[in-house]
Amino acid sequence: MSPTLQTFPGGAILDDLELLRLGLLRADLVDVPAGPVTLVDAEGVPVADVDHEDGLTWRSPRSSRPFERWHLTDADVELPAVLVDDHEALADLPAGTRTVVVLASTDGDDNQRDLDLVRAARTLAQEQGYAVRVAPVGRSADRRTDKVAHLQRVLGGPDHVRDLTSPAGGTAYLEGRGGVVVLLTGLSGSGKSTLARALRDRIVEDEGRTVSLLDGDVVRRHLSAGLGFSPEDRETNVRRIGWVAAEIARHGGTAIASPIAPFDGTRRAVRAMVEGRGGRFVLVHVATPLEECERRDRKGLYARARAGEIPDFTGISSPYETPTDATLTLDTTGQDVAPLVEQILAALAPASTTHRP
Repeated sequence: MSPTLQTFPGGAILDDLELLRLGLLRADLVDVPAGPVTLVDAEGVPVADVDHEDGLTWRSPRSSRPFERWHLTDADVELPAVLVDDHEALADLPAGTRTVVVLASTDGDDNQRDLDLVRAARTLAQEQGYAVRVAPVGRSADRRTDKVAHLQRVLGGPDHVRDLTSPAGGTAYLEGRGGVVVLLTGLSGSGKSTLARALRDRIVEDEGRTVSLLDGDVVRRHLSAGLGFSPEDRETNVRRIGWVAAEIARHGGTAIASPIAPFDGTRRAVRAMVEGRGGRFVLVHVATPLEECERRDRKGLYARARAGEIPDFTGISSPYETPTDATLTLDTTGQDVAPLVEQILAALAPASTTHRP
């Protein structure tokens, strides 16, 4: 039987499923939702299918998180490691420590302490010459004590955990610039959400600055619950995102948003809201061609739009108005994410200027 529903089970369960896939948790410690169902992450990316007959089937990696490249992989699970959690000095690590695994959830909005922990671990590791990996076990995880104990046995660590709460430094992309809103606009599948997450990750990793990521299904589930996908509702969704982002900027914060935002008038209204509150507005047009976006079609949306199942679909049955006031124009076709993020960071750096016609 094929899964018939889609559900976001929450970041903590997705963390557990990740560790289960790596063989680092027992199945009885993971609360897998009853199937048949497709489990998606916060951005709607299908992660796994749950079926009565076939059990759990993995589909694709979840959307990226801060410190993604430090998370445990299949190649790491055999390494003896010291598990690190809270409140004891890092200087007390056992002699000869070569790998430290930080127990931390780096996905979501309520994990600043965990992000600080990983950032400090990375800084101290560079000084002391050991490797750092992250196991996604949040502080609010259900049955956390049992999960930590199991990880300690599997990874070969000692019977105690250590503290990594020292402050960490980083590159200050946004220093002295006040509140900033980065709006990435483009067709579905253009890569704007991938760039938004990667940009968020770099700022969080290198600066320790709090970043609000306003994107996709997360916004639809919370900020715009009840709105449909008519042209009017979609524009309302963008204006709501803009208002929240502008408020974040007004208080000196950083907001990154990546709606399709197809209409010039709405984008300019968002710019006015941000700049009217004293924030800086950086518009990034992710100009990946329609043909490439449709080729990717990770969520099958273009296929459904071509079949007439989704009306008013941007690029197919609804227009996209190309920005004339973009700070940057990027095409993700055949490009690695990292150098594109560097271009956005350059636009955010204190010495940069915004080029507008």
